[in-house]
Amino acid sequence: MPLTIRTIGKTDIKVTTLGFGGGPLGGVGGRISEAQVAAVVEAAWDGGIRYFDTAPLYGHGLSEKRLGAQLSPLWRDDFALSSKVGRLLVPVAEGVRNPQMRDSEPFAIRYDYSYDAARRSLESSLERLHLDRVDILLCHDIDIWTHGDSQPEIFATAARGILPALADLRSEGVIRAFGLGVNEAAVCSQVMDHFDVDCFLLAGRFTLLEQSPLDDLLPKCLENQVSIIIGGPYNSGLLAVTDRKRATYDYQPVDDARWAKAQHIRAVCESHGVDPRAAALQYPLRHPAVVSVIPGVWTVEEVQTNLALIKSDIPDALWEDLAEVDLARKL
Repeated sequence: MPLTIRTIGKTDIKVTTLGFGGGPLGGVGGRISEAQVAAVVEAAWDGGIRYFDTAPLYGHGLSEKRLGAQLSPLWRDDFALSSKVGRLLVPVAEGVRNPQMRDSEPFAIRYDYSYDAARRSLESSLERLHLDRVDILLCHDIDIWTHGDSQPEIFATAARGILPALADLRSEGVIRAFGLGVNEAAVCSQVMDHFDVDCFLLAGRFTLLEQSPLDDLLPKCLENQVSIIIGGPYNSGLLAVTDRKRATYDYQPVDDARWAKAQHIRAVCESHGVDPRAAALQYPLRHPAVVSVIPGVWTVEEVQTNLALIKSDIPDALWEDLAEVDLARKL
């Protein structure tokens, strides 16, 4: 059974409902060989995945290099690709290395949300990707989740700099769509008030574990014909593991309350004979604003498992039972 295709906002960009989160291809660095990278992307392609996401942050450019090496020989019109701007790669002495990345690339990160940074960052990304274009370009991490108390200043800089630049790149035909890639719903709603965006890549905030965007962001997206791409559908692993020692939430050790809720969700899913990972992948897609879920992958097994889970049958009774006990709101 082929993957379902959905359209980004008011554009003609087609994406598969299961996409490919390219963060781990860079983030795991030397823990995966180039041959393994090739096998992972090939497994995704053979399984029908036609939407791929990456960013300069992921492995300090390594994800873009690795993903581009596999995608560049393919017919460009056969897949959709998104990358991000807002973090420039600079020599190590001129920036800060992200400690979560296990790569050995000779670069560091410098935040730059100015107008000129959008074009400079895109040009560098295209060089790493060995491609002539990206379809979707996302302003990366202008939320409180990333910047804390300095977020208002960051947002103001982006609003007069990188976001108008993305709008201009779209009007020039350099990119086909733009929006945000963030871990927080509120900033998406804020940007929608000022910019005619096409989509948001929202990580971890509209999942089987939490659904607060149903109150504001998702209705607003439907009203404005803005699409949502779901990153981190497993909440950085919490919904996919049974071992408490391996469980993380927002890339940190999980707290007791969220661990207990995840186990309650697991129990309800299993009472219906449903793998909770299947429910985690499919739940966000039940909302009409959501076009794709893009779990991060770095093994062939993960790709094949996600392909099977996204296609598995889930009875309506499961969603009803989860809603009845206030675990996942009814859509």
